[in-house]
Amino acid sequence: MKLSNEELKKIYYGAYSFSETKDGYLQAFQYTQQQMKYFEEASKFWYDRCMASSAKTLEFSTSATQFSFEYKIIWVGSEDTIELAIDGLISKIYYLKDLQREGMVSFDLPAVNKKVIVYLPADATILIRNFDINADVFPAEKNEKVLWMGDSITQGYGPLRSAHTYVSVANRLLNYNIINQGIGGYIYDKNVLVEMEGYYPDKIIISLGTNQYRTESMKGIEEYYERLSQLYPNTPVLCITPIWRGDAPDSEVVLAGFCQRLKDICAKYPNVTVVDGYSLVPHVTEYFIDKLHPNALGSEIYGRNLVLAIREAGF
Repeated sequence: MKLSNEELKKIYYGAYSFSETKDGYLQAFQYTQQQMKYFEEASKFWYDRCMASSAKTLEFSTSATQFSFEYKIIWVGSEDTIELAIDGLISKIYYLKDLQREGMVSFDLPAVNKKVIVYLPADATILIRNFDINADVFPAEKNEKVLWMGDSITQGYGPLRSAHTYVSVANRLLNYNIINQGIGGYIYDKNVLVEMEGYYPDKIIISLGTNQYRTESMKGIEEYYERLSQLYPNTPVLCITPIWRGDAPDSEVVLAGFCQRLKDICAKYPNVTVVDGYSLVPHVTEYFIDKLHPNALGSEIYGRNLVLAIREAGF
Protein backbone atom coordinates (compact mmCIF):
# COMPACT_ATOMS: atom_id res chain seq x y z
CA MET A 1 0.00 0.00 0.00
CA LYS A 2 1.58 3.24 -1.14
CA LEU A 3 0.65 6.36 0.82
CA SER A 4 -0.03 9.60 -0.99
CA ASN A 5 1.82 12.63 0.33
CA GLU A 6 -1.41 13.81 1.93
CA GLU A 7 -1.68 10.49 3.77
CA LEU A 8 2.02 10.65 4.67
CA LYS A 9 1.51 14.00 6.37
CA LYS A 10 -0.80 12.31 8.89
CA ILE A 11 2.06 10.22 10.30
CA TYR A 12 4.75 12.90 9.85
CA TYR A 13 5.50 14.75 13.09
CA GLY A 14 7.62 17.82 13.82
CA ALA A 15 6.45 19.98 10.92
CA TYR A 16 4.76 23.36 10.91
CA SER A 17 4.09 23.17 7.16
CA PHE A 18 4.82 21.05 4.09
CA SER A 19 5.55 21.58 0.42
CA GLU A 20 5.81 19.16 -2.49
CA THR A 21 8.64 19.36 -5.02
CA LYS A 22 8.14 19.04 -8.77
CA ASP A 23 9.43 15.46 -8.62
CA GLY A 24 6.95 14.50 -5.90
CA TYR A 25 9.06 14.66 -2.75
CA LEU A 26 7.51 15.92 0.47
CA GLN A 27 9.50 18.53 2.39
CA ALA A 28 8.65 19.53 5.93
CA PHE A 29 9.39 22.89 7.56
CA GLN A 30 9.52 23.81 11.23
CA TYR A 31 9.63 27.58 10.67
CA THR A 32 7.22 30.01 9.06
CA GLN A 33 8.05 31.67 5.74
CA GLN A 34 8.63 34.93 7.62
CA GLN A 35 11.13 33.29 9.96
CA MET A 36 12.99 31.56 7.14
CA LYS A 37 13.19 34.82 5.21
CA TYR A 38 14.76 36.42 8.27
CA PHE A 39 17.37 33.66 8.49
CA GLU A 40 18.13 33.93 4.79
CA GLU A 41 18.90 37.64 5.18
CA ALA A 42 20.68 37.35 8.53
CA SER A 43 23.00 34.34 8.16
CA LYS A 44 23.62 31.60 5.61
CA PHE A 45 24.76 29.36 8.49
CA TRP A 46 21.38 29.75 10.20
CA TYR A 47 19.43 29.57 6.96
CA ASP A 48 20.94 26.22 5.93
CA ARG A 49 20.08 24.74 9.31
CA CYS A 50 16.59 26.19 9.69
CA MET A 51 15.31 23.61 7.18
CA ALA A 52 17.10 20.58 8.66
CA SER A 53 14.99 17.57 9.59
CA SER A 54 15.62 18.12 13.31
CA ALA A 55 13.36 15.95 15.50
CA LYS A 56 11.10 15.17 12.57
CA THR A 57 9.66 11.68 12.74
CA LEU A 58 7.28 9.26 11.10
CA GLU A 59 5.20 7.72 13.89
CA PHE A 60 2.44 5.15 13.63
CA SER A 61 1.15 1.83 14.86
CA THR A 62 0.77 -1.08 12.45
CA SER A 63 0.77 -4.84 12.02
CA ALA A 64 2.92 -4.50 8.87
CA THR A 65 6.04 -6.58 8.39
CA GLN A 66 7.80 -4.27 5.94
CA PHE A 67 7.84 -0.69 4.73
CA SER A 68 10.06 1.54 2.63
CA PHE A 69 10.31 5.05 1.25
CA GLU A 70 12.36 6.97 -1.25
CA TYR A 71 14.51 9.83 0.02
CA LYS A 72 16.58 12.73 -1.26
CA ILE A 73 19.15 14.48 0.95
CA ILE A 74 19.58 18.11 -0.13
CA TRP A 75 21.81 19.46 2.66
CA VAL A 76 24.17 17.85 5.18
CA GLY A 77 25.68 19.50 8.23
CA SER A 78 26.98 16.32 9.85
CA GLU A 79 26.34 12.79 8.69
CA ASP A 80 24.10 11.33 11.34
CA THR A 81 21.35 8.76 10.75
CA ILE A 82 17.92 7.54 9.77
CA GLU A 83 16.75 5.24 12.57
CA LEU A 84 13.89 2.87 13.30
CA ALA A 85 12.44 2.33 16.78
CA ILE A 86 9.94 -0.45 17.47
CA ASP A 87 8.04 -0.11 20.75
CA GLY A 88 10.70 2.27 22.00
CA LEU A 89 13.76 0.21 21.07
CA ILE A 90 16.11 1.18 18.25
CA SER A 91 16.02 -1.66 15.74
CA LYS A 92 17.68 -0.35 12.58
CA ILE A 93 20.21 2.39 11.80
CA TYR A 94 21.12 3.83 8.40
CA TYR A 95 24.20 6.05 8.56
CA LEU A 96 24.15 8.90 6.06
CA LYS A 97 27.84 8.33 5.31
CA ASP A 98 26.84 4.95 3.85
CA LEU A 99 23.91 6.22 1.79
CA GLN A 100 23.74 7.83 -1.61
CA ARG A 101 22.23 11.30 -1.62
CA GLU A 102 19.14 9.87 -3.29
CA GLY A 103 17.73 6.37 -2.95
CA MET A 104 15.42 4.14 -0.95
CA VAL A 105 15.50 2.71 2.56
CA SER A 106 13.49 -0.29 3.71
CA PHE A 107 12.67 -1.75 7.12
CA ASP A 108 11.56 -5.19 8.30
CA LEU A 109 9.17 -5.43 11.23
CA PRO A 110 7.99 -8.22 13.54
CA ALA A 111 4.60 -9.73 12.67
CA VAL A 112 2.76 -8.23 15.66
CA ASN A 113 0.98 -4.99 16.39
CA LYS A 114 3.61 -2.41 17.38
CA LYS A 115 4.42 1.27 17.62
CA VAL A 116 6.91 2.51 15.06
CA ILE A 117 9.05 5.64 14.97
CA VAL A 118 11.38 6.62 12.14
CA TYR A 119 13.83 9.32 13.20
CA LEU A 120 14.90 11.47 10.26
CA PRO A 121 18.37 13.10 10.23
CA ALA A 122 18.84 15.84 12.83
CA ASP A 123 21.65 17.74 11.12
CA ALA A 124 20.67 17.24 7.48
CA THR A 125 17.67 18.02 5.29
CA ILE A 126 15.83 15.04 3.84
CA LEU A 127 12.85 14.86 1.49
CA ILE A 128 10.75 11.70 1.18
CA ARG A 129 8.18 10.19 -1.19
CA ASN A 130 6.54 6.88 -2.14
CA PHE A 131 6.07 5.56 1.39
CA ASP A 132 5.08 1.92 0.84
CA ILE A 133 3.87 -0.44 3.58
CA ASN A 134 2.15 -3.84 3.56
CA ALA A 135 -0.59 -3.10 6.15
CA ASP A 136 -2.65 -0.21 7.46
CA VAL A 137 -1.01 2.57 9.46
CA PHE A 138 -2.56 4.50 12.34
CA PRO A 139 -1.08 7.86 13.40
CA ALA A 140 0.58 7.99 16.81
CA GLU A 141 -1.33 9.44 19.74
CA LYS A 142 0.69 12.33 21.18
CA ASN A 143 0.62 14.44 24.33
CA GLU A 144 0.92 18.24 24.49
CA LYS A 145 2.03 20.41 21.58
CA VAL A 146 5.46 21.77 22.49
CA LEU A 147 7.53 24.40 20.71
CA TRP A 148 11.17 23.60 21.48
CA MET A 149 13.74 26.33 20.73
CA GLY A 150 17.50 26.21 21.05
CA ASP A 151 20.90 26.12 19.41
CA SER A 152 22.98 23.32 17.84
CA ILE A 153 22.61 21.05 20.87
CA THR A 154 18.83 21.24 20.56
CA GLN A 155 18.99 20.88 16.79
CA GLY A 156 20.88 17.66 17.37
CA TYR A 157 24.56 18.12 16.54
CA GLY A 158 26.92 15.99 18.63
CA PRO A 159 25.55 12.46 19.05
CA LEU A 160 25.74 11.77 15.29
CA ARG A 161 22.59 9.71 15.91
CA SER A 162 19.21 11.21 15.10
CA ALA A 163 17.41 9.09 17.71
CA HIS A 164 20.00 9.97 20.32
CA THR A 165 19.79 13.75 20.49
CA TYR A 166 18.73 14.89 23.94
CA VAL A 167 15.42 16.08 22.49
CA SER A 168 14.73 12.64 20.98
CA VAL A 169 15.78 10.87 24.18
CA ALA A 170 13.53 13.06 26.32
CA ASN A 171 10.61 12.85 23.95
CA ARG A 172 10.59 9.05 23.91
CA LEU A 173 9.56 9.39 27.54
CA LEU A 174 7.42 12.54 27.31
CA ASN A 175 5.69 11.80 23.98
CA TYR A 176 5.21 15.48 23.23
CA ASN A 177 4.03 16.60 19.81
CA ILE A 178 7.04 18.82 19.20
CA ILE A 179 8.24 21.33 16.69
CA ASN A 180 12.00 21.64 17.13
CA GLN A 181 13.28 25.11 16.29
CA GLY A 182 16.82 24.40 17.42
CA ILE A 183 19.36 25.83 15.01
CA GLY A 184 23.14 25.60 14.99
CA GLY A 185 24.93 28.71 16.23
CA TYR A 186 21.76 30.37 17.47
CA ILE A 187 21.35 32.90 20.26
CA TYR A 188 18.54 34.64 22.10
CA ASP A 189 17.15 36.62 19.16
CA LYS A 190 13.77 38.35 19.45
CA ASN A 191 13.50 38.66 15.65
CA VAL A 192 12.61 34.98 15.30
CA LEU A 193 9.66 35.33 17.66
CA VAL A 194 6.68 35.88 15.39
CA GLU A 195 3.13 34.66 15.36
CA MET A 196 2.93 31.19 13.81
CA GLU A 197 -0.47 31.31 12.16
CA GLY A 198 -2.63 28.33 13.07
CA TYR A 199 -0.12 26.95 15.59
CA TYR A 200 -0.69 27.38 19.32
CA PRO A 201 1.71 25.40 21.53
CA ASP A 202 0.59 24.09 24.88
CA LYS A 203 4.12 24.53 26.24
CA ILE A 204 7.42 26.09 25.16
CA ILE A 205 10.92 24.85 25.99
CA ILE A 206 13.94 27.12 25.45
CA SER A 207 17.58 26.03 25.65
CA LEU A 208 19.74 28.94 24.53
CA GLY A 209 22.68 30.96 25.79
CA THR A 210 25.75 28.81 25.33
CA ASN A 211 26.66 30.82 22.21
CA GLN A 212 26.51 34.14 24.06
CA TYR A 213 27.48 33.38 27.64
CA ARG A 214 30.34 35.89 27.44
CA THR A 215 28.01 38.75 26.57
CA GLU A 216 28.35 41.80 28.80
CA SER A 217 24.86 43.07 28.10
CA MET A 218 21.72 41.03 28.73
CA LYS A 219 19.55 43.51 26.80
CA GLY A 220 18.95 41.13 23.89
CA ILE A 221 17.86 38.37 26.26
CA GLU A 222 15.58 40.71 28.18
CA GLU A 223 13.98 41.79 24.89
CA TYR A 224 13.57 38.15 23.89
CA TYR A 225 11.59 37.22 26.99
CA GLU A 226 9.55 40.42 26.79
CA ARG A 227 8.48 39.62 23.23
CA LEU A 228 7.86 35.98 24.16
CA SER A 229 5.54 37.15 26.95
CA GLN A 230 3.64 39.30 24.46
CA LEU A 231 3.17 36.41 22.02
CA TYR A 232 2.50 33.70 24.61
CA PRO A 233 1.41 35.48 27.83
CA ASN A 234 -0.26 32.43 29.39
CA THR A 235 1.75 29.58 27.88
CA PRO A 236 4.00 27.66 30.31
CA VAL A 237 7.65 28.20 29.36
CA LEU A 238 10.61 26.12 30.48
CA CYS A 239 14.03 27.78 30.32
CA ILE A 240 16.98 25.38 30.40
CA THR A 241 20.11 27.31 31.33
CA PRO A 242 23.30 26.38 29.40
CA ILE A 243 24.95 23.06 30.17
CA TRP A 244 28.61 22.67 31.16
CA ARG A 245 31.24 23.37 28.56
CA GLY A 246 34.91 22.43 28.90
CA ASP A 247 36.40 24.27 25.96
CA ALA A 248 37.72 27.32 27.84
CA PRO A 249 39.68 27.58 31.14
CA ASP A 250 37.47 30.31 32.57
CA SER A 251 34.14 29.09 31.18
CA GLU A 252 32.90 27.70 34.50
CA VAL A 253 33.03 31.04 36.35
CA VAL A 254 31.81 33.13 33.40
CA LEU A 255 29.02 30.69 32.56
CA ALA A 256 27.84 30.58 36.18
CA GLY A 257 27.49 34.36 36.19
CA PHE A 258 25.58 34.30 32.91
CA CYS A 259 23.20 31.62 34.15
CA GLN A 260 22.41 33.62 37.29
CA ARG A 261 21.61 36.73 35.24
CA LEU A 262 19.43 34.59 32.96
CA LYS A 263 17.57 33.21 35.97
CA ASP A 264 17.00 36.75 37.24
CA ILE A 265 15.39 37.73 33.92
CA CYS A 266 13.16 34.66 33.88
CA ALA A 267 12.03 35.33 37.45
CA LYS A 268 10.12 38.38 36.18
CA TYR A 269 7.66 36.16 34.32
CA PRO A 270 5.31 33.92 36.34
CA ASN A 271 4.77 31.52 33.42
CA VAL A 272 8.51 30.77 33.10
CA THR A 273 10.08 27.85 34.97
CA VAL A 274 13.87 27.51 35.05
CA VAL A 275 15.77 24.23 34.97
CA ASP A 276 19.47 24.32 35.84
CA GLY A 277 21.10 22.90 32.71
CA TYR A 278 24.48 22.92 34.43
CA SER A 279 23.36 19.93 36.51
CA LEU A 280 22.03 17.81 33.63
CA VAL A 281 25.23 16.53 31.98
CA PRO A 282 28.41 15.33 33.77
CA HIS A 283 31.27 17.84 33.73
CA VAL A 284 33.63 15.36 32.08
CA THR A 285 34.92 15.60 28.51
CA GLU A 286 34.14 11.91 27.85
CA TYR A 287 30.46 12.88 27.62
CA PHE A 288 31.10 15.40 24.82
CA ILE A 289 32.17 15.18 21.20
CA ASP A 290 34.18 18.42 21.40
CA LYS A 291 33.94 19.68 25.01
CA LEU A 292 30.81 21.59 23.98
CA HIS A 293 28.26 19.31 22.28
CA PRO A 294 27.22 16.16 24.16
CA ASN A 295 28.00 12.90 22.39
CA ALA A 296 25.56 9.98 22.33
CA LEU A 297 26.20 9.07 25.98
CA GLY A 298 26.04 12.68 27.13
CA SER A 299 22.82 13.24 25.21
CA GLU A 300 21.24 10.13 26.74
CA ILE A 301 22.02 11.42 30.22
CA TYR A 302 20.94 14.96 29.32
CA GLY A 303 17.58 13.79 27.95
CA ARG A 304 16.79 11.50 30.87
CA ASN A 305 17.84 14.03 33.51
CA LEU A 306 15.78 16.69 31.76
CA VAL A 307 12.69 14.48 31.98
CA LEU A 308 13.28 14.05 35.71
CA ALA A 309 13.67 17.82 36.11
CA ILE A 310 10.51 18.51 34.11
CA ARG A 311 8.49 16.10 36.22
CA GLU A 312 9.96 17.44 39.46
CA ALA A 313 9.09 21.00 38.41
CA GLY A 314 5.55 19.96 37.47
CA PHE A 315 5.97 21.48 34.02
